[in-house]
Amino acid sequence: MTIRNNFKSALASGSQIPLGTWLMSGAPATAEALGHAGFDFLVLDMEHVPVGIEQVTHILRAIGLTAADALVRLPWNDPVTIKRVLDAGGQSIMLPFVQNADEARAAVSAAKYPPMGTRGVAAVHRGSSYGADTGYLHTANDQTCVIVQLETPEAIANMPEIARIPGLDGIFIGPGDLAAAMGHIGKIDHPDVQAALADAAAQAASLSIPVGIVGASPAMVGTYISMGYRFAAVGSDMSMMTARARQVLGDLKDQDARPETAAVSAY
Repeated sequence: MTIRNNFKSALASGSQIPLGTWLMSGAPATAEALGHAGFDFLVLDMEHVPVGIEQVTHILRAIGLTAADALVRLPWNDPVTIKRVLDAGGQSIMLPFVQNADEARAAVSAAKYPPMGTRGVAAVHRGSSYGADTGYLHTANDQTCVIVQLETPEAIANMPEIARIPGLDGIFIGPGDLAAAMGHIGKIDHPDVQAALADAAAQAASLSIPVGIVGASPAMVGTYISMGYRFAAVGSDMSMMTARARQVLGDLKDQDARPETAAVSAY
């Protein structure tokens, strides 16, 4: 009764480009709704969202009711947090701001059981269906997906060494932090940043490792896919909600500004 990690399989096969979005609200209902919307994966963010392990468990349950897969972005490359998220039922994790091969190797080690890694063993937790999955300890390493984020020019320069780490399933380029590290904070569209993103995708392709990214709009994500990115997230639950709210509010205000509407509304 091992739960197959469809997201990991999709990355390995390269037969499709998984599309996802970011979860910034920390709300199980929002995660469940977006899972039903048809996204392939949802990034459960623990780095920039005040979400603790208890909330992570509830959000993972909500995503589990849908066809989407969860990708948990941890607050840091910390072995204790890695262990707790995996025990809570997370199968795919992403570690921010990994700078070199040693840090990537440490992330993989913390996520894998011996002899491949150093993950602590527990008999009963949500990841093993509370012990009902009697083969969990023997299959978890194969089903656990580990992705590291490269967010500086230095980290991208170290990609060849990072990509060779056994057990690493993919690389994710953080365009916002990369732009900031390049001296163009808040300007992801700067030509130098876009060139660096294209070079990173090309380098990942030459190393035969899946590379992902996030974009603010479908057009931006389309550009990244044309560069060679193999999985991508678009926007977030909060950005989509607030953008739609502003649009609706703007439409209502436009109607109120029309003389004929104002006259009717007076009665």
